[in-house]
Amino acid sequence: MRALPRRRRLRLQMLMAQLLVLALLVLAAWRDAAAAETYYVRTDGGDEKQCNGRADAPYPGSGSKLDCAWKSPLYALPTDDNPRIDRGDTLIIGPGDYMIGWGAPGAGDDSSRCYEEAPYDCYPAAPPSGRSPEQKTRILGQGFDTGCKAPPKLWGTQRVDMVLNLQRTDNVEVGCLEITDRSDCVEFHTDDNVRCERDKSPYGDWASVGLYAKTSRNVWLHDLNIHGLAGRGIMAGHLTDWTVERVRINANGWAGWDGDVGEDESSNSGDIILRNVEIAWNGCAEHWQSGEPFACWAQENGGYGDGLGTARTDGHWLVEDSRIHHNTSDGLDLLYTDQSKTATVVVRRTYAAANAGNQIKTAGNALIENSVIIGQCGYFHKKFDMTWSDMCRAMGNALSIGVGRGQKTIVRHNTITGEGDCLILTEGGDKSSTVEILNNALIGQPDFLANGDDNNGELTCGHYANESDAVVKFSGNAFWNVKDDQCFKGNLCGRNPRLTGMEMNDFDAVPLAGSPLIDGATQSADAGVDYLQHTRPSGAAPDIGAIEVQGGKAAAPAAGGGDPATTPERSGADASAPTPLDPSTPIQATPKAIGSIVIASLLTAGIVVGLRKQRARYQ
Repeated sequence: MRALPRRRRLRLQMLMAQLLVLALLVLAAWRDAAAAETYYVRTDGGDEKQCNGRADAPYPGSGSKLDCAWKSPLYALPTDDNPRIDRGDTLIIGPGDYMIGWGAPGAGDDSSRCYEEAPYDCYPAAPPSGRSPEQKTRILGQGFDTGCKAPPKLWGTQRVDMVLNLQRTDNVEVGCLEITDRSDCVEFHTDDNVRCERDKSPYGDWASVGLYAKTSRNVWLHDLNIHGLAGRGIMAGHLTDWTVERVRINANGWAGWDGDVGEDESSNSGDIILRNVEIAWNGCAEHWQSGEPFACWAQENGGYGDGLGTARTDGHWLVEDSRIHHNTSDGLDLLYTDQSKTATVVVRRTYAAANAGNQIKTAGNALIENSVIIGQCGYFHKKFDMTWSDMCRAMGNALSIGVGRGQKTIVRHNTITGEGDCLILTEGGDKSSTVEILNNALIGQPDFLANGDDNNGELTCGHYANESDAVVKFSGNAFWNVKDDQCFKGNLCGRNPRLTGMEMNDFDAVPLAGSPLIDGATQSADAGVDYLQHTRPSGAAPDIGAIEVQGGKAAAPAAGGGDPATTPERSGADASAPTPLDPSTPIQATPKAIGSIVIASLLTAGIVVGLRKQRARYQ
């Protein structure tokens, strides 16, 4: 037989080598998938010597290394930082309560960081990173796949730094859990009767942070109820591609989500998605047995109080179908998106109300649409122990927008009211910066601080530009009851918008029959569905504001009804005392996928002047 030419032999050898490599990769992937295990935790399980965690079964009372569940998550994720689960494994936690911290089963076993003199370090190990974004390591409450009706409760004790640890871990899913503590105290509170014991043991059944994460990528949090912590519900920064869905972060003593995990190491990247979340009553202590808030405080009295706030950050932020309300400082503070990079912010179909500072803050390229923004910044006056000095922080502007050189923000189809200095504040930028304000219902109220200073009758202004040369374009908006009758050509001026509730204490954004908002939008703005996920337009033209009236009558809740993240609410009197959260009732998912945003501006170097929180008047 005639031998193959040398060149053909080389090609054949290369092809065979490539096929061998491909086969090895496929085999490795198959082995990885086959190697993934499921482990179990249940209250009647055993310790690591009695059970191997591989069966959803109780410890029978005798024997060792049996196929039965562990009795604490700390056996799966021990404090010696050597997890007993592997990459891509699943840990299922059964119903019931599980203590996390010094004195809990499994805490301190062979650990160099967890011992009686250092109880704050008795938090779980971080779960091992998943094998890939598709093969995540999963920490799940039993019932995660059947509606999460009775999530297990992880509660912190003895001033443990965190209840759940996601530091330096990638490709992880955490779902169907309640995370809290069993104390009414708030860390470092100025009231001696509320302040947590930090100096001597026993410290009490409190934990500082519910979930702590840093340098973490490709994480999915869902169906979590994080509440009543002495410090922050979530403290997380330096994240990449995180998705947070159907999560409640409520009544944590310092803040809901604090993104500052260290100077120059807190910036995020990729897609940071918050969908169907509730962030509320942060900056307040929580009576752990009833869920009621008390001892609320904010920055002028040594606290913090943001619902969600970050350090300077990059990333593509999406907040949609969410409720951010009754926090003691700003509601959603994304004023520190890093404008020298590629950060974007989209806020869509979100209810932001009764936060004691600004309701929503953005910077850089941003889109705010189809949202109800109720700037009742004086809500806490004479309630829940808040002092006058913490009312209407940063002048209580309902919507605060920072823009930089060459950047663009669009504000369209929102219903905005408020009792702060202005409904919309723009700041920074130059003539290459633009802010488009389209088809919004802008409804003023008496200015809370001005009237408190005996300047009776002063109204909030519609818009104010602070140290800004940015080009602001108004079109198709309705202005009503604002300071000096501010309005602009091409907008609806001086006509009562006729909403279901117009007063600050009983505001309801649904237009009544005969409202000039119905079919009133004159500016073309592709805003998709409305706040209630109804088609826009319904009539001859889109309606002005967040809600598109259907068939000539007031809108009803979307199909499925009663979604707590999208159903319109009144603020004020009807919300004076919160309903304690039922952890067995998860927020329902919405079917709307992530919308797309195209921002045509080229990002260039340039920092908005005065975006620092230390600025007294507007920050």
